[in-house]
Amino acid sequence: MAEWTASKKRGALRVQLEPRLDVPPAWFPVAVSLGAVFVALILGGIVIAFSGGNPFATYAYIARASFGDIGVLSDTIVKATPIILTALACSIAFRMKLWNIGAEGQFIMGAWGASAVVLAPLLPPETTRWLFIPAMALAGFGMGGVWGLIPGYLKAKFNVNEIISSLMLNYIAVSWVNYWVFGVWSEGGFQMSPKFPTNASLPRLSDYAETIPFFRGLTTHAGLIFGILAAIALWFIVYRSRWGYEIRLIGDNPRAAKYAGINIVRNTILVMALSGALAGLGGVSEVAGVVRRLQTAPLNAGYGFTGIIVAWLAKLHPLAIILVSILFGALILAGREIQPSGIPKMIQGIILVCLIASDFLLRYRLRFTRGEVE
Repeated sequence: MAEWTASKKRGALRVQLEPRLDVPPAWFPVAVSLGAVFVALILGGIVIAFSGGNPFATYAYIARASFGDIGVLSDTIVKATPIILTALACSIAFRMKLWNIGAEGQFIMGAWGASAVVLAPLLPPETTRWLFIPAMALAGFGMGGVWGLIPGYLKAKFNVNEIISSLMLNYIAVSWVNYWVFGVWSEGGFQMSPKFPTNASLPRLSDYAETIPFFRGLTTHAGLIFGILAAIALWFIVYRSRWGYEIRLIGDNPRAAKYAGINIVRNTILVMALSGALAGLGGVSEVAGVVRRLQTAPLNAGYGFTGIIVAWLAKLHPLAIILVSILFGALILAGREIQPSGIPKMIQGIILVCLIASDFLLRYRLRFTRGEVE
């Protein structure tokens, strides 16, 4: 227990730092996270002011450009969709204290797997959408899972640090996709593959504008359904299944889990594979719903790393991740027109630092006491 003392005539003010022995109320972690974001926005505003901008005008612009009307809200949801899936990927791994920093590479490999179904081709171009989309989703899910399984297996069998192995696999994934985009699948020597046929693309709301005029110009695509269903499924796994109980117990107390007969090696491999698979599904949503071709630039947008921030801000809760992802999608969308251009990334970084620092308040409490001067 740490202690600081400030002397005064009538006594000494003592600030004691005590570990929390009891579980804080359910509202407390939420309040701490919101407080951390509030502090981050203040710090971000200070930086914006020093760079010559107006913090209030900047934040107001972000709100208008992301939620001002149904059109920009639709664009915000498009940006949020891959973040939902990469954040879910990070959350399930972090829940078991597995630090998967490779969601970016798993996301990219998922996009490659889905593209291979179209470009290899594994299915003929005239295949119906009802078969094409599930096949692409399964291929991307599987490739992301393989990319997550590798560091999981190394961790479980040889105790290789999963932070290093998953991070290094990001660079391998980028180089692997570059090989196919710049060479095998290049369209006329350009840095992109041929366009996917319509039946190999996720439908957008705007595709149904002739039937429902309200959908005209709305870019939200069916990848959002992937994200929502994955969040619900992950919530059920974590909080309503025996496997979820094992995951949470291993994360909270590995010794107790081992004593209870839980197979930590198997769970490590399975959780990392599931984490990678969810990130891979995010790659499927982006390549089939937005880009509709394999192209490196959109896939290197940092969705995997943003998912880490979102997972922490949502306190690893699958359903809360949907809301937080939309907020970060708004920041990404509006941030394209904010100058200096690095401001949005800076705000994301400040939020992450404040969130990590705020965990201190979840583990310790400050107690103020006054005693006599010695």
